[in-house]
Amino acid sequence: MNIVKTIFSAVAALFATEAISQNPVTPPSDFYSLSFKTITGEPFKFENLKGKKVLIVNTASKCGYTPQFEELEQMSQEYKGKLVILGFPSNDFGAQDPGTNEQIKEFCEMNYGVSFMMMEKSSVKGADKNSIYKWLSEKTKNGWNTTEPSWNFGKYLIDEKGRLVGFYPSKVKPMDPKITENLK
Repeated sequence: MNIVKTIFSAVAALFATEAISQNPVTPPSDFYSLSFKTITGEPFKFENLKGKKVLIVNTASKCGYTPQFEELEQMSQEYKGKLVILGFPSNDFGAQDPGTNEQIKEFCEMNYGVSFMMMEKSSVKGADKNSIYKWLSEKTKNGWNTTEPSWNFGKYLIDEKGRLVGFYPSKVKPMDPKITENLK
């Protein structure tokens, strides 16, 4: 049964579509009131992100999309000062990130030179999804979007005013113009 679920999720990821807000709305729940622990266990308050665009990505170390870490790091360097990338490791899809926070951190640094902020491993979908992903995928919190990631490396873009402006599925690479045109 687990294998069927994994295959279904992988197929769904291929057909997932972007969700983009045509007119950014002020969210009912304040993005900047959120907080989460970093991969090293330190609390991080999202109020520190005011005035910057934020790309939130659910990551995995053993996925076909894992090489996107390279483009995420490139993006982090190219848009430094304007964009903050937050990686959220998750084992939700195909059990493709089974390691501990320490193992994930070491893997990302050694294999992809990741210097952008990685957060504590957590769930990003379903009943167990973390508070950040609740905000990202519940219209009552973000104002318009109901799309959860359907696989690893789904991307959510928040503008410098704390408004969710887009969701990009796994197949959309980080440096795709669909994303980068919103970073200018």
